[in-house]
Amino acid sequence: MDFQPTRDQRDLRAGVRELLAGRYGRDALRAAVDAGSAVDRELWRELGAAGFFALRLPEAEGGVGLGLPEAVLVFEEAGRALLPGPLVATHLAAGAVPGAAAGTAVVTAYDLGERGGPLVSYLAEADAVLGAARLPPGEPVRSADPLTPLHRVTGGGPADVSAYREAGALLTAALQVGSALRTLELAVRYAGEREQFGQPIGAFQAVKHLCAGMLVRAEVARTSVYAAAVTAQAAGAADGEAAEAAEVAGEIAAAKLLADEAAVRNARDCLQVHGGMGFTWEADVHLHLKRSWVRAEQWVTAAAAEELLAEELSRIATGGEPR
Repeated sequence: MDFQPTRDQRDLRAGVRELLAGRYGRDALRAAVDAGSAVDRELWRELGAAGFFALRLPEAEGGVGLGLPEAVLVFEEAGRALLPGPLVATHLAAGAVPGAAAGTAVVTAYDLGERGGPLVSYLAEADAVLGAARLPPGEPVRSADPLTPLHRVTGGGPADVSAYREAGALLTAALQVGSALRTLELAVRYAGEREQFGQPIGAFQAVKHLCAGMLVRAEVARTSVYAAAVTAQAAGAADGEAAEAAEVAGEIAAAKLLADEAAVRNARDCLQVHGGMGFTWEADVHLHLKRSWVRAEQWVTAAAAEELLAEELSRIATGGEPR
């Protein structure tokens, strides 16, 4: 079986990268940070017109009719560009919430853990909450990421998003992979440009080891995300049994765990390569680190992923019955 992306998939990824480079390059990112504007409605509609949110919606329903393997490629590029907004929730809402597929509606979700009450990202910018009948009231809370505003919901309980959790975790993992790959690029570029003792710092073994570790983490995570997408797509098409569903859940949990680690640790190592420059507001490294912290708490946390993996290993070890 060939797990390399097809030509159509490579073209899709290149098209999304070109779109985001033209509409949300570094200047646009920094302008959004300075202005505190988390969601650009015009860009949101452009993404909708390009099929970003309707990618997995059947053609008969006005969508593109592709699958999870293509979706993770697209979300990887969004993560690489540090594109803000409830991308995953709006994508999952396509076909369920009016306007989500076309990008005319911004949809968020109860995808974060509870810290004294359900936290919701982008609540003030959203038109709907996935699975909820209406927008709930909420109080702003401080967020680590300047482009991921958070609210603590003060009225009513969270909506049930269990049906979306696996796909949400996988797409969030793809965002994390994109960020991990981007911080790798930033570190390698800076290591080749910054000179110390008459040579680029990339010539020093300690810096080489940091960059090599970043590459390994990013590629392992990317491979895991791609494999989980292929497995989940095949299982969904075949409408498999409970054991197959458990296997898919385990693969997605592993992908999320690896992607979260790659995004967070690569951002930290990228900051280390940049040295004192990496700690400044002008550098983009801290934005990747802060976003990766928030994404690590979305859909499936590290603790939840470890529990899912333990259950799957137990099921395998006991011949199909969890201990």
